[in-house]
Amino acid sequence: MPLLTRRAALCTLAAAAAPAQQSQDEDFQVYGENPRLFLNARRLRLLKRERERTSARWTQLETLIAGRAQMAEPGFAHSLYYAISGSQEFGKQAIQFALQTKDLRQQAIVFDWCQPLLSEEQNKRLAGRLRQALTGPPAKRDISTMRDRALAAVAIGHKEELERLVKQWWRKEAAPGIRAGSYRYSREDSYALFEMLHAIRDGLQIDLREDAPRYFKELPAYHILSYYPATFPAAENEYRVPFYDGDGDPDLRVAALARAADLAMVAFDTNAQETQFVQGWLIHDRFLMRGVFGIVYEFLWANPYQPGLSYYHLPLSMHAATAGRLALRSSWEDDATWFHYADRKVQFFEDGRRKDRGLASPAPVEIGGTVVHFGRDQMKFQPANAENQKAYVIGLAPNSRYDVEIDDEEIIERITDAGGILEFDFPPMQDRTVRIRRVTAT
Repeated sequence: MPLLTRRAALCTLAAAAAPAQQSQDEDFQVYGENPRLFLNARRLRLLKRERERTSARWTQLETLIAGRAQMAEPGFAHSLYYAISGSQEFGKQAIQFALQTKDLRQQAIVFDWCQPLLSEEQNKRLAGRLRQALTGPPAKRDISTMRDRALAAVAIGHKEELERLVKQWWRKEAAPGIRAGSYRYSREDSYALFEMLHAIRDGLQIDLREDAPRYFKELPAYHILSYYPATFPAAENEYRVPFYDGDGDPDLRVAALARAADLAMVAFDTNAQETQFVQGWLIHDRFLMRGVFGIVYEFLWANPYQPGLSYYHLPLSMHAATAGRLALRSSWEDDATWFHYADRKVQFFEDGRRKDRGLASPAPVEIGGTVVHFGRDQMKFQPANAENQKAYVIGLAPNSRYDVEIDDEEIIERITDAGGILEFDFPPMQDRTVRIRRVTAT
């Protein structure tokens, strides 16, 4: 039996799963009354029940808003408070903010959530501003910008914009790049991505994940493993911090949006096992966001009634092959050793500190029973493992062919992923050498 398992070989194929066959009769007309964004009937019932129960999330949101705290996103916060409490005072404040701000996302949310309070003149003005913002091509074609346009288009029922966004941008640009591992977005924009997924599905009954199914199946476990082991204590709550470049303390706004993205991910697909692990990751109250920025996201998306699976049952390594990323940790404790590789950058976290490391490192790294080798176009190593071993070679050329030869085995050709990673599952073996050589074009 070959030492390279069929699973490992399949995981390194450069081409990800083909996009789902699109229906020929898709309808881009938005039906139904407002609210159309996020607050479907099921979520409205949940949030109003949270108010009736005076849950911790509702109590914190009400304390801040009724106490006249300066909310970080007033239109978003006050319109949500109005939608759940019925407070016209704060609904009108949200409307006044929307009429003055240039923030297209908040304009769309206020227009959608505060419809009963809008005068005819205000409705016309806000609808006109949203429609005007969708005139002409977008200034940028990143996820955040396209999310803003999607929310505006759903709120006012702009069929043409929604069809352009889904057919031209998502299916011809973004999704193919995601499948190929070439489309990059920040952890901050991961929340924008899930807002867009929710808006399009709620408005059009189209699940954009179907255009990159493997990527979105890998995403939940990768999100969990891409956080540093140690938490960051802030005045309002503790934060789990996703990996970041640069020096200094983490940006807590990004940390808040990372948690918000995870909450929105669970809300999008509560039945998938992958997201049930994320729910298990989220339910600890010490991470409940209580500040003027995070509490709005926390209240909107969290579902304390949703059971979660313990992330302690997840593997300690996650190879997100579609994106070309690798994350490992030695345990699920806060003092674990952690490793992350993405975009040809290596980070460690151990002894409470983050450490960067170059790809020229000669020695392999072992974390949680998994071995990581730093790749070269020609290299060899000996696993010398007494038990089954998971191993990775990182830093190779992306989407490239390599010959892999193991003593007493035939040469097998493998293809690296978008990050230049090869994955191996070695059975027990001693005194046998693995040789890897890049296949040159002929």
